[in-house]
Amino acid sequence: EVQVVEDGGGSVQAGGSLRLSCAASGYTYSSACMAWFRQAPGKEREGVGAINRRSATRYADFVKGRFTISKDNAKNTLYLQMNSLKPEDSAMYYCAAMTGCAWYLEPLLGPAMYNYWGQGTQVAVSS
Repeated sequence: EVQVVEDGGGSVQAGGSLRLSCAASGYTYSSACMAWFRQAPGKEREGVGAINRRSATRYADFVKGRFTISKDNAKNTLYLQMNSLKPEDSAMYYCAAMTGCAWYLEPLLGPAMYNYWGQGTQVAVSS
């Protein structure tokens, strides 16, 4: 059974940092593409950062220079380091996996091709 479980959310003041983690199991982690998404109340889910099998990354413009996505294949874990947090970063953050991801595929920020999702971890940034 595939499981994707996020951790690390919480409350922080503007300018602070958080590190999210996503533990995955039930599939060959190194053959998956991974991504972080977020959804704020009343808004659509949006891609934050993605990483492919070659560890290439892609970020949404609104987090470039502030967030860093990384993965540890040995630990089957995905990370999102979030620095210089802003109130508008407040949202539920979701980890997503695309199993059987092709080696040549570039990192994708759109949700359609991700087939496993975690339950989310809440991030709240106060001003």
